Amino acid sequence: MALILLKIIEAPAILALRRDPRLLKVPPYLSAICIFVGVVWLLLLPLNEYSRQTYISENALLPGQVHTYFGGSEQNVFNAYQYEIQALAGKEQEEITAKLVEIFKSAGLRAASQKYKYEAAGKSYHGENVYSILHAPRGDATEAIVLVAAWTNMQGDLNVRGVTLALTMARYFKRWSLWSKDIIVLITTDSKAGPQAWVDAYHDEHQFPFVEPLPIKSGALQGVVVVDNALDHRFESLHIVYDGINGQLPNLDLFNTAVSIASGQMGIGVSLQRMWNHGDSYRERLQTMLRGMVSQGLGHVSGPHSSFIPYHVDAITFQAVGQGWQDDMAMGRFVESTFRSLNNLLEHFHQSFFFYLLMQANRFVSIGTYLPSAMLVAVNFTIMAIALWIQSGRSSAPKLASTTTEKGSEPEVDVVKKGGMLAVTPKLESATRERQLFLPIALVVSMHFLGVIPLYIFNHTNSTILHHTLLAFTFSNLLLPVLLASLISRSALFSSSNMLLTQCISLLLLGMFLATLCTLNFSLALIVGLLSTPLSFLGRRPISFSSSEESPKTSMATKLFESALLHLLSPPVVAFAGCMWWGVDVGQMLLEAAFGWRVSGLWTQVVVWCVWWPAWLVGAVIVSPLL
Repeated sequence: MALILLKIIEAPAILALRRDPRLLKVPPYLSAICIFVGVVWLLLLPLNEYSRQTYISENALLPGQVHTYFGGSEQNVFNAYQYEIQALAGKEQEEITAKLVEIFKSAGLRAASQKYKYEAAGKSYHGENVYSILHAPRGDATEAIVLVAAWTNMQGDLNVRGVTLALTMARYFKRWSLWSKDIIVLITTDSKAGPQAWVDAYHDEHQFPFVEPLPIKSGALQGVVVVDNALDHRFESLHIVYDGINGQLPNLDLFNTAVSIASGQMGIGVSLQRMWNHGDSYRERLQTMLRGMVSQGLGHVSGPHSSFIPYHVDAITFQAVGQGWQDDMAMGRFVESTFRSLNNLLEHFHQSFFFYLLMQANRFVSIGTYLPSAMLVAVNFTIMAIALWIQSGRSSAPKLASTTTEKGSEPEVDVVKKGGMLAVTPKLESATRERQLFLPIALVVSMHFLGVIPLYIFNHTNSTILHHTLLAFTFSNLLLPVLLASLISRSALFSSSNMLLTQCISLLLLGMFLATLCTLNFSLALIVGLLSTPLSFLGRRPISFSSSEESPKTSMATKLFESALLHLLSPPVVAFAGCMWWGVDVGQMLLEAAFGWRVSGLWTQVVVWCVWWPAWLVGAVIVSPLL
């Protein structure tokens, strides 16, 4: 096969085509087509022809096939626990911990606590987790499922009914002898640092002495259910939160099991991505999918469940929303049925998808369908890099020799012979020259290492000045490309060919990084790719030719327009614009990123400052009016 391919490449017609200067006019159009097709591909996903109905892959789960018994006298227990939890509101952490441990032990469960303290952006996150373990009568303590309720939810509200339900369920589960897996009931101080400290210590990955080890443990965690009900009235439906850290997702079977039990067995409505009234139209499907992609692309902590997913523990959060007729007993029966399904698991979740996009509670798109969208966007950078590489190797911009003949003269042609075949092409006024790669590679690599500076600054600056720090960096970002372009223009070492190679290597690395990132965090790769698409078309474009030694010059007005466009799409400006669009404080956004970097292992900012920003900086230097 390789021999056949080599013969095809060496064919005279192919060799003549490779020398044809008109070939360099194709890449910009081909690149634009890739971007257009990638965007259209994404917009087609909500259609029935490209999405699928959800289904249960693991038959052992049997969702909604059991009769639930939670209710009746458990309502009195719930009311008693709720009274005690409400009395603890505003108390010191030591008093809260002592009371929770007392409640667990009074139910006949082993209980323990764990203190933790994190520091991020000059802010302290500390508290004490309390948990109990119900050892399965029919198990060997090798597997466990977890019920989590945070004392305060993601909005900072006291999760009274959620914590009360967790304590009531712990007492209720103790009465049954059907469990084949241990059940851990965990009460965390907050919804971010507490779950992270506990799951880190459970897997012996905690940061001692800031996080205490766990006194008691069970087996491998098979699934986690988080209950969030901070309402003071009956609820209408359940809002399912499933996004994990760095765009990781739980197994789709866990999500489908919860939806099947809630909507099928319990008659409770289900919503996701804050789409409270989903009419299953194309617009609503697309909006749900895009909201999920933004959340996945940010990769932040979206709930207590997010901390478990990096450890390959499938977890999900259920939030009670709205005002309706569903009471706490309905929520308890839902949790009971879900735990009964998890109790049926014979092995870890593996049958269904880990990479998917949800556009409704009962409709999804798998990775094989949506991946080409981001891949096409990433490929456009590689196409333009190849075109720039070819152009940089020509001593002068290729130009067709004149084929018009004077009297008694013949047109100048090249005759290409190979074997018994012959090809005649117009003679080219060009020759291949050696490429000097050291300076372009050194410049691009330096730009990427330069990204470590903002990465360090924004992850270690005090939270009180984060907003002003980003504002100052945005203004300095306007001057940095001008300064670098000025230094390059005064240096005799950087020729036009070197600048083409610099742009080529930068685009090649960007395409390579995004193509790799597609398989890890599709949404982040697509967002960065779309915001970086102007880099493929601005600057020295290989679409016109001249016989001069230098590349074609661009007018000053064009350079100023290109520079302004790139600055509007710089990472700091995009961060400000995104916060304004969603009504989020910029300082709070940066604080969340710093917390994720310090505590949760968030690497979204690595992609922003060490992949996207260096590529943008190279592009901004290339289009600078000083060059």
